Amino acid sequence: MRVLGIAGSPRQGGNTRILLQEALAGAENAGASVDQVVLNDLDFCTCQECGSCDQTGQCTYDDDMQMLYEKLRETDCLILASPIFFGSLPAQVKMMIDRCQCLWITKYVLKKPLPDKSKRKGVFICVGGMNRKDFFEDARKLVRIFFANLNISYAGDLFYPGIDQKGEILSHPTACRDANELGKKLVAKT
Repeated sequence: MRVLGIAGSPRQGGNTRILLQEALAGAENAGASVDQVVLNDLDFCTCQECGSCDQTGQCTYDDDMQMLYEKLRETDCLILASPIFFGSLPAQVKMMIDRCQCLWITKYVLKKPLPDKSKRKGVFICVGGMNRKDFFEDARKLVRIFFANLNISYAGDLFYPGIDQKGEILSHPTACRDANELGKKLVAKT
């Protein structure tokens, strides 16, 4: 069982990264092999909508997304952790999703199979500084679409509004425990 954690926050040691670490620890304690990618550490450009993937399903840009495509294809479970920026996902996460256009082409235009959806699960962990739950809805919609494109069933989420300062999530009464349990449950469901 392979679990990939994707950190969408640019803040080192920030709230979403803390929760991602907890979720990955829970998955590892449940017997999974875990891997983590920090999007802000990758060197990749935005989708240029050049059309080069239209015939092959392969992106021609030779950057760190090539490594991430492989990880996304091979993982059994995905944990995406991201903050909310201006009511949606930060640029790093949206860039990654947009660069998966080649995988959309592969699945829907070229009709080439991606891994079986019934066996792949994903969860979304999100923290926002505003104390507004509606700020999570746009992000959830984008993540659901992203997961569906990769044949990953949306298996749950954790949302924490009103958490802004670095490390503030550690003061939340249940957040770390919730994230750890989410990681365990994700592995158990697969």
